[in-house]
Amino acid sequence: MNDGTAQFVDDRQRRRLERRFGGHVTEWLAELPAIVEKLTSEWGLTVEGPAPHGRTSVVLYVRRSDGGEGVLKISPDSGLSVSEADLLRMWAPSRRVPDVWGVDADRGAFLMERVEGHTVASTGVVPSMETIGGLIAELHAVEVGPAERRELRPLSARVQFVFEMWGREREEGAAADIVPAPVMHRGAANARDLAHGEVDVVPLHGDLHPGNVIDGGERGLVALDPRACLGDGAADAVDWAVWRAADVAEVERRVDALARAMSVDANRLMEWVRAFAPCFAVAKANRGQTDSVEFDLMMDLCGAAAP
Repeated sequence: MNDGTAQFVDDRQRRRLERRFGGHVTEWLAELPAIVEKLTSEWGLTVEGPAPHGRTSVVLYVRRSDGGEGVLKISPDSGLSVSEADLLRMWAPSRRVPDVWGVDADRGAFLMERVEGHTVASTGVVPSMETIGGLIAELHAVEVGPAERRELRPLSARVQFVFEMWGREREEGAAADIVPAPVMHRGAANARDLAHGEVDVVPLHGDLHPGNVIDGGERGLVALDPRACLGDGAADAVDWAVWRAADVAEVERRVDALARAMSVDANRLMEWVRAFAPCFAVAKANRGQTDSVEFDLMMDLCGAAAP
C-alpha cells in the first residue's frame, strides 16, 4: 500500500475491504488518493482525516468551503454507495438520518452531513427500548412511493446474505468447533420463513445495530449505514433485544417494550431474535468470548448447549 493510500486506509481496513471484495481491491486502493483529490477539488472539500470505516467503504471527515462539517464515503462498489445515498434521502423526512449533500456514481462516492456524537456501541450504554423503538418506528413511518418500494430488495435476500456471511465466518474461525452447523442451518431456515411473511411489511434499515446509531444529543438518535430492504418491521429490532443483555428474561422484557413502541407482534419479534442468535454466537466465539454471559445467552436463545 503506497504512502498516499496509507493516509486514508490502515492495514486493518485494507484487510476488511479485501475480505469483502477480494484481492482486486488492491488496484482500487492504489487509485484512491487520485479519487479523493478529484472529489475534494470538485466539491470544494478539505480532508480532515479518516473516520471509522466499515466493511464496504473508506470514510473520511471533510469540511466544505462554507465551513460545513461532512463525511465523504467512497466504495469500490459504486452501486453500494449510490444505493446508500438513495436510502438516506428516502428517510430524510424523518430527520433520523444524515442529510446527503452530493453523489458521484462514477467514483462510488457520496458526501453527507457529519452528525456530532458517539455511536451507541462506543458508549456501552443500553438506551431505553422505548427510545430505540421510537427511532425504528419513525424510520418505518416515512411514506415511500410505489416506485421506491419496487427498488428495494426483499428481506429474504438480506437474510440470505447475512447467513451466508456468518456461515463463512463460522467455517473459517474458532466458532467452527463451538457453534454446531445444524444450529446455523436451523436459524437460517427460520429466518427465511419469517422473511417471507406478509405482515407489517415496511422499508427496513436492514443493519440497525448499536454501531450504526449515533446519539446526536439534541438531534436525538441518528441511523447510519442502511442496507435497506422491504419486509417485516420487527426484523430491524433484533440487535437491540440482545445487545449487552444478561439472560433470556431480560431479552423478553426488551422484546415486549420494543414491540409496543413499534406496534409489532412481540412473539414474532422473539422468533426473529431466536433465528439470528446463531450469528451472534459465531461473532462471540470468533472473538474469543465463549466464557461470556452474552455468549451463553446466544446459545440459549438458539437452543444449543454451550460448550
